[in-house]
Amino acid sequence: MILSNPKIFIVLPAYNAEKTLLRTLDEIPEVYRQNIILVDDGSVDRTVEIAKQAGLLVVQHDKNKGYGANQKTCYKTALFHGADIVVMLHPDHQYDAKIIPKMIVPIQNGEADAVFGSRMLGGHPTENGMPVYKYYANIILTSIANIVFRRYLSEIHSGFRAYSRKYLEVVRFETNSDDFVFDTEIIAQGMACHLYFQEVPIETRYFPEASSINFFRSVVYGLGVIRVLVEFSLHKNGIIRKKNLLPR
Repeated sequence: MILSNPKIFIVLPAYNAEKTLLRTLDEIPEVYRQNIILVDDGSVDRTVEIAKQAGLLVVQHDKNKGYGANQKTCYKTALFHGADIVVMLHPDHQYDAKIIPKMIVPIQNGEADAVFGSRMLGGHPTENGMPVYKYYANIILTSIANIVFRRYLSEIHSGFRAYSRKYLEVVRFETNSDDFVFDTEIIAQGMACHLYFQEVPIETRYFPEASSINFFRSVVYGLGVIRVLVEFSLHKNGIIRKKNLLPR
């Protein structure tokens, strides 16, 4: 379904982003700056103060609840305020917000329910600073996911995404993990519910202030991804029934 004049929200899942927030906001095309939500996950710096001074709608967690929990609040808040399209952008200036229009168009034209920014389509991720072990892990886990989902994505780990209201109302995202594996779970739910995906090329900046999980957390995340894919396969083959993979 083509959306005419959709209400577009940008959501920023934030944690200690005082050094990069304004740089991120400056790159958002002006036409998309009317509806920006920042959800602060218990920051101990000036993230909330800066966000309020910038005129953002700010929601605060009383403590650090995790990246997945932050996304849940982001999406629930955007839907509550009438969003037709929700773009998740990390406020650490790692992603180029000027790409936002390219992510919105396929959803607005009814061609996709979700659009992901892909570092694998964006040229040279390792030359831009992606650790080599993350590069190979990305390729391997995404390849396994494509076999399990029986559909193709160039990567499943990007944190730069756009979702339609339909997507967020169909999948049971509130049942997902409060940790990083939320990103894979919400994809698996969309696949199980036969929703449509597209990707756009992006480049990613890697620098000290940009958020990135360490090697140990990366291993935990990778094992979580494998668990999600195993559960998806068992569910799709009728061996088990996972309620969180069913549409609402």
